[in-house]
Amino acid sequence: MSRALLVIDVQNEYFPGGAYPITFPINSLNRITDAMDGAAEAKVPIVVVQHGTENPEAKAFQKGTRGWQLKGEVDVRKRTLVIEKKLPGSFTGTNLEQWMRDSGVDTLVVCGYMTQLCCDTTARQAQHLGFKVEFLSDATGTLDIVNEAGKISAEELQRAILVTQQSNFSRVLTTEAWIESL
Repeated sequence: MSRALLVIDVQNEYFPGGAYPITFPINSLNRITDAMDGAAEAKVPIVVVQHGTENPEAKAFQKGTRGWQLKGEVDVRKRTLVIEKKLPGSFTGTNLEQWMRDSGVDTLVVCGYMTQLCCDTTARQAQHLGFKVEFLSDATGTLDIVNEAGKISAEELQRAILVTQQSNFSRVLTTEAWIESL
């Protein structure tokens, strides 16, 4: 098995002062940096994904703004590649699939934000493209959602996505268990 760790959208928009502060799990940023450190130590390639837009009407992720920038704790860590994306799926409109195939990677390890959007979409895309997927339960995160369809807490939403991922798309495990498996 040849893995790559994918660190999705760990940008300032997801922290206090940003448009969408992540609330659950509380220590997700620490688990993300633990995963990055564990991957670096095990010589697992690390791909950092950064979401951005140049649409002046967009509420968040405007390229060049503070919110668009990678969170400092991620930005200072070792990485193999940075990929910019414009849509939730990390494979859509990017060179991620080609890079994985060229690098001989057959397993994508997903961490980052938000669990139910970019992480879930990317994991499903990877599985549809024939890759194995590992989804880090405590190194992904979300927030409470309220919209016209209803209301769901961050904890409930996180659990629902993890159960769905484990049922068909990914092997779901903690960061600690993943690092031990390396």
